[in-house]
Amino acid sequence: MDEKKPAKQGSAPRFEHKSRPVSGKAEGKKPYGKPFDQRGPRKTGERLASGRPQGERQPFAPHTDKPFGRPAGEKKPVSTVNSRMVALEIFQDVVRKDAYAALSLDDRLRKTNLPQLDKRFCASLVYRTLENLIRIDYVLSFFLKDQNALDSRVVDILRLSVCQLLFHDRIPENAVVDEAVKLVRNLGMEGLTGLTNAVLRGIVRGKDEIKWPKPEEGAKYLSIMFSVPMWLAERLLDAYGPTVAREICAYRTENHFTTIRPNMLRFTDEEFEKLLEKKVWEVEKGAVPHAYRVRMASELGRDRDFGAGNFSIQGESSMLAAQAMDVKKGMQVLDCCAAPGGKSAYMAEAMEGVGRVYAWDLHDHRVELIRASMKRLQLDNVRPAVRDASVVKDELVGSMDAVLLDAPCSGLGVMDNKPDIKFRATSAGVAELAATQEKLLDACCRYVKKGGVMVYSTCSILPEENGDQVKTFLEKHPEFELAPLPAFFDEKFRKQYTETGLQLLPHRDGVEGFFIARMRRVK
Repeated sequence: MDEKKPAKQGSAPRFEHKSRPVSGKAEGKKPYGKPFDQRGPRKTGERLASGRPQGERQPFAPHTDKPFGRPAGEKKPVSTVNSRMVALEIFQDVVRKDAYAALSLDDRLRKTNLPQLDKRFCASLVYRTLENLIRIDYVLSFFLKDQNALDSRVVDILRLSVCQLLFHDRIPENAVVDEAVKLVRNLGMEGLTGLTNAVLRGIVRGKDEIKWPKPEEGAKYLSIMFSVPMWLAERLLDAYGPTVAREICAYRTENHFTTIRPNMLRFTDEEFEKLLEKKVWEVEKGAVPHAYRVRMASELGRDRDFGAGNFSIQGESSMLAAQAMDVKKGMQVLDCCAAPGGKSAYMAEAMEGVGRVYAWDLHDHRVELIRASMKRLQLDNVRPAVRDASVVKDELVGSMDAVLLDAPCSGLGVMDNKPDIKFRATSAGVAELAATQEKLLDACCRYVKKGGVMVYSTCSILPEENGDQVKTFLEKHPEFELAPLPAFFDEKFRKQYTETGLQLLPHRDGVEGFFIARMRRVK
């Protein structure tokens, strides 16, 4: 729930395109909750509390402390809405109306009376289609002459159906075709049922004959096979080389979990683990201090302990950024782009409520999110305010022991959990964001007193938003030097720390894609 929404980059184009080890106790032990290896059927820093069974998203359902399942004799609820129709509506919200997938899913599924199994299928279908959209359109291009000549609803029904044919192997092919035809007919487009049937049956017969790009084709191969926009595939190849770029593009989170942490003013980790033992969730320790990975928990944001302020929902990389500040009791701390407030809360708790955390954000409604979070957690040492962090507040210059700049960014470090992000980002948009990040660094560094630290972070994996920014900043500001990570950071993260900072990659590090650099003012 702490990761920021990626910054909107001007008028984002619609989604049409032209192509187109977890640490814990010994194996077999049950420290708290249910161990991951005992789950049933089985791809995430403002995060909704959702997950995925079998590589799919968790159900969107009201919180209950009862185990999943229905008591004997209880009737299955009757659905009056077809799950594929709901999936189509959500998918169109995202690709045609620029909605965020997670928000549209949450909103529309709350309003249906679909059974939980159908909600899971609906969420899985939407996310898998978005994850594989360029590959799906590549397949369609062999069997459909002109997408643009068709009603957008038919095009999107075909996209969702191709996803089922390629990536949902438990659904019979005939059922996929029949359901698509029914959906077109129910939308009042009887004249297009024949085309829908012909295209999908053609794919069933001919999908094994499709000529796919080969690895030696570079960016084209990455773009089509892993549904990454061409510009991004090229950028990743330039930054990381072919092997790592392929690993980044191919990575899909398995056994999705949501990370929570205790309110550190109320619980030690050991005390929090006792609270977790009372839950029906599957829980494991995370890769960073105070982090717990949770599965089989429906809508954690509605859990009564969350509402009571006993824990926060926060990504592990976001926690690492706050931990890099290494705050102490009595400090004066500034969180420059703080909404929705997870890092501010972490630092306030780490300071044991003594000192001040100034939490700024540019927009009123986002500052209200910070205030609501602090009220829930009962943190009195946080001071939220509407501020443009790029405009220097002269009276605060040189007054802060530590400054955190978690800058607006493309969000591409979390594109695996939020697949619509990779289609919202553009090359031009990244360049605009990089200019904003540089301006923010120049302004916010002025608040750091001599001997104090500034932490710069993003949820991006692009060098121009990360290491390149730090290199430029240090060249422009000789009063700062790169400082080491705190000694309590795990060695697996410390060894990734370079002369420009720490680049976290999901496929390698097991946490969200993030960048963290710690700089100290020396004069």
